[in-house]
Amino acid sequence: MSLDTKTADLPVARAEALSERLAMVRHRIGHVIFGQTEVVDQALTTLLAGGHALLVGLPGLAKTRLVETLGRVLGLEERRVQCTPDLMPADILGSEVLEEGEGGKRGFRFLPGPIFTQLLMADEINRASPRTQSALLQAMQEGRVSVAGHYQDLPRPFHVLATQNPIEQEGTYPLPEAQLDRFLLEIRVPYPDREAERRMLLATTGAAEAPVTPVLAPGELLEAQALVRQLPVGESVVEAILDLVREGRPETSDIAEIRRHVSWGPGPRASQALLLAARARALIDGRLSPSFEDVVALAPAILRHRMALTYTARGDGVTLDQVVERLTDRLG
Repeated sequence: MSLDTKTADLPVARAEALSERLAMVRHRIGHVIFGQTEVVDQALTTLLAGGHALLVGLPGLAKTRLVETLGRVLGLEERRVQCTPDLMPADILGSEVLEEGEGGKRGFRFLPGPIFTQLLMADEINRASPRTQSALLQAMQEGRVSVAGHYQDLPRPFHVLATQNPIEQEGTYPLPEAQLDRFLLEIRVPYPDREAERRMLLATTGAAEAPVTPVLAPGELLEAQALVRQLPVGESVVEAILDLVREGRPETSDIAEIRRHVSWGPGPRASQALLLAARARALIDGRLSPSFEDVVALAPAILRHRMALTYTARGDGVTLDQVVERLTDRLG
């Protein structure tokens, strides 16, 4: 079933049809991922906004399961790369091999790597070497890879959901701040509550788990991403985004705590991410225009990996979540 309707030229009709389909997507994912409603919604927001996400959480919190389920429900081809220190860029991007054809004629043939998919899970991305991280993040930014001087376009849609373990940092290569900025959202994956863990326990230790079937197709996801960019945004929401981001920069902030605790703040890409993600979140919620509440709800996931604390702040035990909360409180 396509998202198009008889009134396809009207964004309102298309948006309402998409909202109904997204409700079905959330419902279907909820049969597999228990007690992580906000995480699921933020992951869907990322994909609808056309971006990439960094999932940060302890082992065993269903990060891999979430990516697999998203791929199946959205009808996307998905692959997984387990990042290790010896992983080379060619292991992800692909490489050219010399082969001999008919008549003894030799030539190079490109063998695509796992990045040539629609949904790539880069598991424990901080365990990959800086060289491999840079190759992956460049592909995320440009939507293509360069091998032996030739560009190869990546499939569309193309999304990366990378994971990172907040513990066991020995032998890891933390992502530089400039590379973290390539991720639309940093999604924190918490422990499930007791009731959700009980449901998960019973569902995953039985004879068989319920199969996951597609709700959307890749072409429909592309249509949805285009539609998100057409949703109207009120002037008050735009001003709230500008106030929030600019107050997070110590050079332009009127808040004394920000000037004291923040080493550097979010750039214009944070404003763009907030506006796109707010539109996507509104659509997931069945609304046709983002609100002030969307901006406040998304602020932590969009800002905390685009800011850095001063030595004074770290010494005082200040966290980035507290800084973002101070910024959103100021908006209110």
